[in-house]
Order: sequence, then C-alpha cells, then structure tokens
Amino acid sequence: MPSRVDDYEELVTIGSGSYGRCRKIRRKSDGKVLVWKELDYGSMSEAEKQMLVSEVNLLRELRHPNIVRYYDRIIDRTSTTLYIVMEYCQGGDLSSLIARCIKERWRFLEEKFILRVMAQLTLALKECHRRSGGRGATVLHRDLKPANIFLDVQQNVKLGDFGLARILNHDTSFAKTFVGTPYYMSPEQINHLSYNEKSDIWSLGCLLYELCALYPPFTAYNQKELAEKIREGKYRRIPYRYSEELNTLLSKMLNLKDYLRPSVESILQSRLLADAVAEEKKAQVRLGRKSAESAPAEPTSVTAAELRLREQAVQEREKALKEREERLQQREQELCVRERLASEKLDRAENLLRNHNRLQQQQRRHQALLGMEMRRKPLDLIREEKKKVHFVMEKEQQRDPSARTGTSRQLIFKRLQVANVCDQTLKEGQLCYLKSREILGLR
Repeated sequence: MPSRVDDYEELVTIGSGSYGRCRKIRRKSDGKVLVWKELDYGSMSEAEKQMLVSEVNLLRELRHPNIVRYYDRIIDRTSTTLYIVMEYCQGGDLSSLIARCIKERWRFLEEKFILRVMAQLTLALKECHRRSGGRGATVLHRDLKPANIFLDVQQNVKLGDFGLARILNHDTSFAKTFVGTPYYMSPEQINHLSYNEKSDIWSLGCLLYELCALYPPFTAYNQKELAEKIREGKYRRIPYRYSEELNTLLSKMLNLKDYLRPSVESILQSRLLADAVAEEKKAQVRLGRKSAESAPAEPTSVTAAELRLREQAVQEREKALKEREERLQQREQELCVRERLASEKLDRAENLLRNHNRLQQQQRRHQALLGMEMRRKPLDLIREEKKKVHFVMEKEQQRDPSARTGTSRQLIFKRLQVANVCDQTLKEGQLCYLKSREILGLR
C-alpha cells in the first residue's frame, strides 16, 4: 500500500531551495525521525520534471552507508507536490560546519577528520562511478559542494542531493550539460567541453581544499573572473599545518588535464588514506552483520547476490589494473627510447666540443708558428743583404736582375700559402664551434 502524507508528522522546516522546502518529519507507525523534500512539480518544465524523476530513480538504486538513504516517495496530485522521504542527518552539512569554524576565529579542522571525510566521500563516489547493478551505468553527481554533504550523529559523511546527477551508460560516454555550482566546476565544464567522472574528482578536490583552508581554491567577484581563474588553475597551498602528502593529493585532483587526475580507486589506494579506508571497510562489515541479523529472511539468495557483485567488482578491478600496467610498460619503453636518444645526442655534442677545442689549439699553434716565421724572415733577409753587400758585391753587380725578382716571388708565394692554410683552419674551427653550439642547444 502506497504511503500518504497523513502517515507522517511534520516537525520543523530545515531549509528551503528554489523548488521547495526540506522538513524534518516523524513516521507515525514507528516514530522514526526522517526528512522529506517537498517539490512543486506543477510549475516545472518538462526537463525539470525529467530531472526530478531521475533523482528519485537514482535514490532508489543507490545503496551505500555514505549516501543519503531513500525511503519513500509520495505524490499529492491535488497540490502537484512530490514528497521524497529520506534519511535524516542530525549533524547538518559541511557548509554549516565550515561556517562555524570561521565564526570561531578560523578554527581549522583536524587532518584526521578531513582524511576520514575524504575516504567516505571517495567510497560514495566509487559506488556512483563504478555501479554494478546489472546495467553497469556510471552516475555523475555533478554538484559536489559542502551544502550537499551531510553528517550523521557519529560524524559520518552522507552524500546527498542527486538533482543534477546524470547517468552515463558506457565508460566512454561524456556529458555535455552545463550544470553545477560555479566554485566547484571543473575546467572542462567551464569551457563547455565533454566531461566524465573525472569532473567529480575536481569538485571533490575543491571541496576538500575548502575543508582545509575554510575557503574555496578559486574565488572571484563575478562568474567571468571565476571562470578565468579556474582555467588558469592557480591557487594557494593549503595551510602548512596539514601534511605535504595531503597537499600533493589535492594538487593531483585539481589538475587542469582531466586524464591526469586520479580515479576513485587510485585515491582509495593511496598511502595517505590507507588507515581511514581500512577503518571504513571494518565499519561497513559491522554494519552488514547488523543488517543481516536484523533481516534473517532469504540469507542464501542475498549472500549469493553479494558474492556475484563482489566477483564482478574484482574482475573489473583486475581488468583496470591490467590496462594500467600495460600503459605503464608502454610509457617505460618510451622513456627508455628517449633516454637512449638523449645519451646519443649528448655523446655527439661532447665529441664535437672536443673536436672544437682541439681545432682551437691547432689554430693557436699555427698562429704562433706563423708569427715566429714572420719575425724570423726579416732578420734572415737583412743578414743575406749584408753578406751580399760586404762579400759578394762584385758578383751581385754581375748577377742578372731577373734572378732577384724570382727569389722575391717565391717568398711572396710561400707567405700566401701559409696565409691560406691559416684562413682554412680558422673557417673549419668556426664551423665546428657553431655545430657544437647547435647540438648543445638541442640537448
């Protein structure tokens, strides 16, 4: 029998939004405190109605300790109002927690609490991104922000408000709708490009940054300036009271290139979250035991279904790990090839540099020898003239003047040869020097 509005007692209004209000209620049958979202679908367009139906269907299918649990829906056709009955989170949301920290003179949150929130949110996103409920469809939340993250009494995280969620039927599908809160929108959403689950990783990084710094990583006075800052991807480091490992993980999540951002599996496997993830898995096991004890009916069928789901999840994880290993091997081979080419270029450049230095030394020797020869030759000529004047005067007068002319021509010819050799050596040295400079520039 479908539920009615009279089956619940309204207690207090928690908040209100663009489409309706959120009220705290009590179920009359057992006194359980819940919350319902009142949505007036009479004034909605067809697209908004479709979005509303999608949210209800998603809440039905998503079952996870860190996702706000769906209980029931009530349609009041007389007032065109839809009531979505959900789990009540007594701890409020993260936006109110951040506001309290700012009000208390910027009281920063403990890193242990932030890591716990990160682990629980990542596990919730894993349930959305890696669903295995028959269809294997991927759910993008697309509106991750502190106001949509709730806390229960034990300060456990509950992911809610799937009004902007979108189902991708294949891993290769990409959404193209421009939705979400501007402070937490990814660069591909800002640029109106196709996006996938890595867009949620960017929003998760912005949310966790705000938990550390108590303000978003990208702020501006208008949407245009905010879009430019997001495209640049420049932001301040989180306060130094937090570890370098946390800062490094956040920088990876806020990478401008979506394919370089980590997946939910990579985040959960990081050393930083190892303890928090292990604790959450133990808590989920305890919760599963309690639920099994409270509902003993059909234990065999439930166990078999869980085993099938776990087996399918393990197979998908093994497949993803194999693909990742192949990509890493391919990158390693490419790096080896690049390293070998770089070493060869370096060896060639060093050889050219040695040749250049050797040619410079030869050039200096040639110049020194040429200078010595030029200084020696005038002295020899003077001595010969003196000998000729004092001792061979008579023979010089009788000698044919054409012989003297031939001797001077031979001397000039030798000097020209020496000058040409020096010039050729200088040119070769300059060419080798230029080539070595080009090779060093390439390196």
